[in-house]
Amino acid sequence: MMSVNIANAVKTQDVESYLCATREEGALKQKLDNDVKYIFLKRKRSFDISAILRLRKYIKNNKIDIIHAHSSSYFISSIVKLLTPNVKLIWHDHYGDSEHLKERKKNPLKMLSRYFYAIISVNNLLKKWSKNNLKAKNVYYVPNFASLSDASQKTVLKGEKGKRIICLAGFRSQKDHLNLLKAFKIVLDLHPNWTLHLVGNQYGDDYFKSVKDYIDRNDLLDNSYMYHNVIDIKNILTQSTIGVLSSKSEGLPVSLLEYGLAKLPVIVTKVGECERVLVGGKFGMLVSPSDEKMLAINIEEMISNFDLRNRFSDEFHQHIIENYSEQKIIHKLLDIYKS
Repeated sequence: MMSVNIANAVKTQDVESYLCATREEGALKQKLDNDVKYIFLKRKRSFDISAILRLRKYIKNNKIDIIHAHSSSYFISSIVKLLTPNVKLIWHDHYGDSEHLKERKKNPLKMLSRYFYAIISVNNLLKKWSKNNLKAKNVYYVPNFASLSDASQKTVLKGEKGKRIICLAGFRSQKDHLNLLKAFKIVLDLHPNWTLHLVGNQYGDDYFKSVKDYIDRNDLLDNSYMYHNVIDIKNILTQSTIGVLSSKSEGLPVSLLEYGLAKLPVIVTKVGECERVLVGGKFGMLVSPSDEKMLAINIEEMISNFDLRNRFSDEFHQHIIENYSEQKIIHKLLDIYKS
């Protein structure tokens, strides 16, 4: 998501912009602006010589000066940097399990980080970890930013208008959809007409199956819905009433920022940068992770208190515009590019 957002945003600042997909093409390609150039490497393994040479050739032919590598793409980018010494390599660390950094694997990241001109961390825990464990001299904290655009796809959410809870999160264990489903099951006793909408990529693994099985076993099929591979986020959020994240761990979730842009009141767990974004609960409700009872209490209060919902939605929206908008953050990135 952020790679597409950044590629689109820097183009508006008179920067020649390119996006490279390494292993697979996703639905997000459809969100790429027409004037952003694109290459797909069809990389089949970590050390794929043909993909490495293809990327090196593309960089030389297009006179690209900076590689902005996201997450695990640092590996192929570092090899290309070795083959193309004049290119500046910047690594963007989006690691989402920032509550458990002691368990994070350092190699080969530590070894290759000597070739990074700079590291961009999406929260301060990641910044501190990079400073203490990696070899790059320049480490910056730059928060994610949100950007909502129109899309040709038009998803229609089920359920009653004005009574929809949205969770915009890929189906990975750290997102803890089960915690949210347990809380929602409690809420349904008081508010049986409300619905829960789980929007995010599904991977067909054991975690996804456990979420699906919980919905089946607890008779939630008429109130809980899952949506896969959707790109019309603006359209989906417009149909939603309350935004929720129930994660065990986070970096800085773009979905939280998107909730704010869409003027949704929010309830999120106190992980990653969520508490910082909400300024300790000033702009939304915060709950401890893995506490379905307290999450249910907060959801019920948000449902019942219409005035509170309106206040949170207006004030959080303004806070995001002023502090986490594309215009605010992109200039920080450009300063790093130019430094």
